[in-house]
Amino acid sequence: MRAFGVLFAILFAASPALTDEPGDFSHYVLALSWNAAWCDAEGDDRGAGQCDAVHDHGWLMHGLWPQRENGWPEYCRKTGRDPSRTETGAMADVMGSGGLAWHQWKKHGRCSGLSYQQYFDLSRAAYESVQRPEILRRVTEPLAIAPKVIEEAFLQVNPGLAADQLAVKCRGGLIREVRICLTKDLVPRACTPAVARECKRSSATFVPMR
Repeated sequence: MRAFGVLFAILFAASPALTDEPGDFSHYVLALSWNAAWCDAEGDDRGAGQCDAVHDHGWLMHGLWPQRENGWPEYCRKTGRDPSRTETGAMADVMGSGGLAWHQWKKHGRCSGLSYQQYFDLSRAAYESVQRPEILRRVTEPLAIAPKVIEEAFLQVNPGLAADQLAVKCRGGLIREVRICLTKDLVPRACTPAVARECKRSSATFVPMR
């Protein structure tokens, strides 16, 4: 009996709690991933199709994440039908793959309190509301630059965006993401301290598109 209790405790600890309530959040974070950096760090080892240069991917949407002023919900209880493989696959043009769209729905989308279609529509609208700097698509070789350069590039092409409303993220010496804080109506807003902890490196590598 004691062994069963230990096993139950291990399994329970390894599973998402599913205690967060859908709709219990204050704003969103739009995470934009630089596809070439993700492919260098992870995608190539997985044989990810989105890493093929034929797709011409630059900044893809990692996800639209419900946030609280302190922390964030995830893996909320299910309240409606999940999307089909065809429906998640339809998000591949802005997310790179249907598999990522499914994961983002399961982990974050259910917490929005929206149906999967409403959530995907809102995610696409958020992605399209942000201009991605064309100049970054013209980089032809790896550049060691200050993350601040990426931030300034986004601010230049998005006049309604302020420096405290986005953060540049790096990992493994690569510039990986830009995260932009938005209200529920997709209006830029100040990021919380947890999100605003941007890349502290004086220099990180920005790799060219595939």
